[in-house]
Amino acid sequence: MDYQTFQPDTELDAIISCYWTLEVPSSDDHLKQRIVPDGSIEMAFILGDDIKRYVSDDEFIIQPRAMVLGQITTPFFIEPLGYVNTFAIRFYPHSFASLISTPINNLVNTETPLAELFGEKTADDLTQAIFQAKDTPSRITIIEAFLKSKLNEQQVVDNIIQTTIDALIASSGNTPIAAITKQDPAQRRRLERKFQQQVGISPKQLGKVIRLQRALTMLLNNKDDKLMDIAYASKYYDQAHFIRDFKEFTGVSPKEFLGHKHMELSSLFYQ
Repeated sequence: MDYQTFQPDTELDAIISCYWTLEVPSSDDHLKQRIVPDGSIEMAFILGDDIKRYVSDDEFIIQPRAMVLGQITTPFFIEPLGYVNTFAIRFYPHSFASLISTPINNLVNTETPLAELFGEKTADDLTQAIFQAKDTPSRITIIEAFLKSKLNEQQVVDNIIQTTIDALIASSGNTPIAAITKQDPAQRRRLERKFQQQVGISPKQLGKVIRLQRALTMLLNNKDDKLMDIAYASKYYDQAHFIRDFKEFTGVSPKEFLGHKHMELSSLFYQ
């Protein structure tokens, strides 16, 4: 697997976490790969062969070749049908909502074709330009021009949304929402509503995903650490709480995750 990341232009670094590419040679024994939540929204262009996403043990869809993958709250399996070549844009949790008129919670746990979000002609023109570009720098130039044009229509993100996300990221998901809303029930309801509109999941869900990201990174990069140490370092109540949340978002226990043949791709992202 060849996975690479690239940083955005300074005009876009407030909305884009990174660009990434993934290339995997064609093989007769491609395994299903489990994808776990990471708190981000991604726009992806499948430049290689088709990729299946399983919706049950034996049912699947073919992912659109130009799509937006919204927030995911449960793990799912994908399986390439040949050569993997993907170019993608990873957005911060709140930022993609400013680029579209579609409610962001409509994108949760689904792949949405670009045509449904930006119109058929705009999406087709962008897709063709990305597919015909000669290399990754050229694709980045194309997508940045497109996104900058969309930012001219951007609505200012509600300050409480930005404040909450900043606090959750800075604390690795551990800032209590009550502390942000100053124990005000009306402000908390407003925050929950705005999150559903602009992030697609609740503040609590995002905090859990961000905390799991920290724990996953520690697990993969410090394999000799005890689960209890990782749990406490990640601010879980105890080891049982850590394992319960881990299973919720990955589908397996921490011990099963390490070296699991279906977790190779997710492990690559977190390492």
